Amino acid sequence: MEFVQADLCAFLEILENLDKKKSASWGKMTPQRMIEHLSDCIYMSCGIGNHELLIPEEKIKGMQAFLINDKEMPQNIQVPFAKENTPLRNTDIELAIDEFTMAWVDFEEMYSEDQKKTALHPYYGNLNYEQWLLLHSKHFTHHFTQFGLM
Repeated sequence: MEFVQADLCAFLEILENLDKKKSASWGKMTPQRMIEHLSDCIYMSCGIGNHELLIPEEKIKGMQAFLINDKEMPQNIQVPFAKENTPLRNTDIELAIDEFTMAWVDFEEMYSEDQKKTALHPYYGNLNYEQWLLLHSKHFTHHFTQFGLM
């Protein structure tokens, strides 16, 4: 599978085609909830939020190996840190895209200032910038596919 390039311009170009009234091919997210969910993951990659490791440490290496293979994320996966009934933060989808954009800019800026920084993902352990780019690429592709954008 080919994944979206982890690049803000590429993301925004894809999101231009998002129909805010479109139903997901699977799952219960609305288009706006999906965008806010992606922002939540960007915040996590910046170390924002209280997250704990949810897998045994001996499984981290295998989970991180998933980031470099060509396997897609499974449909309908549910994780405790991304609840489906999370209330929307923004009043409309355009503001959600603005929040997403600012979160990505902050992510890029933070890692450009500290090349050794890592942030914890509950299932992948501490990830560095390159590993977060791989995860964002797979994760965003997963949700873009969910809404027929890829």
